[in-house]
Amino acid sequence: MPGAFPVNAPASEQAFWVTGPGAGELRPEVLAEPGPGEVRVRTQFSAISRGTESLVFHGRVPESQYQAMRAPFQAGDFPWPVKYGYISVGMVEAGGAAEGLVGRRIFCLHPHQSAFVVPAAAVVPIPDAVPSERAVLAANMETAINAVWDLQPGPGDRLAVIGAGVVGLLTAWLLRSIPGTEVVLIDPNPQREPVATALGLAIRTPEAARENPGLQGLDAVVHASGNPAGLEQALALAGVEARVVEMSWYGDQPVPAPLGEAFHSRRLTLRSSQVGRIPPERAARWDYHRRLVLALSLLDDPALDALITGEDAFADLPAVMARVAGPEAARTLCHRIHY
Repeated sequence: MPGAFPVNAPASEQAFWVTGPGAGELRPEVLAEPGPGEVRVRTQFSAISRGTESLVFHGRVPESQYQAMRAPFQAGDFPWPVKYGYISVGMVEAGGAAEGLVGRRIFCLHPHQSAFVVPAAAVVPIPDAVPSERAVLAANMETAINAVWDLQPGPGDRLAVIGAGVVGLLTAWLLRSIPGTEVVLIDPNPQREPVATALGLAIRTPEAARENPGLQGLDAVVHASGNPAGLEQALALAGVEARVVEMSWYGDQPVPAPLGEAFHSRRLTLRSSQVGRIPPERAARWDYHRRLVLALSLLDDPALDALITGEDAFADLPAVMARVAGPEAARTLCHRIHY
């Protein structure tokens, strides 16, 4: 037939690219057939990682961090044009025969794209108990797991998590499962209260936390608000010899750290936590694949569906990204994209 494609012609799909400050578009992506050790995945859902992707969308990745901030299957370079993202849930439709992956639901750290070809080792099967719709939380759960490892909490500890975004909520949810712990979530946004309640978490405003004597001298504090004022409060709530784990990534924003007053007399430890590295205490035994398998297995609780606050079609993603990274940021947690 005139104009027909050859049987083995590469298929054209679409991917989302950031093309300028606060702008993006869908561009065609040509996929070849998967080679040995590769799989082709048909995407079912992706999700917007609102914190990091907002910084990328607005061109706020510092030049010094261009290499460190590359996503596993990123194309292009910062600031733009760049194909960025790391939350993709789909079905393996070709390749991966030796691994038995064809027809399996998988999670992959891939940008927003209708279909893609990657090494079979880059995909992780989703447990039967976890619906595909909820599996988009896997990357954030990985980050939360890393934060708990960095915090090194123990049974009975009095803990606070400042910042009720997706990562802060997941971190607090993990911490509350440690026997005897008392965990409080601190956030100024009243819209976070129903979500916190659904996860069995107590939530306080920053003002209420400052006025509560029971929230002084804590055993450890996680800061995940992305606001320098939250870091200041984290250091103020930490007790003698306590650890404060800083999860926020501020991009190119200067951040004053209050290291005067009682910081030294209380001998506080301020430690960064970043999902790109496994804590050294575990690195000899854990790798990224094992950690992602764990993250997916922990998503079998339906209560976590409360973290997904919206959904739109992939075809609308350029406009959706502008919304979620702009005027809707305060009320958005995980925003899911369906294909």
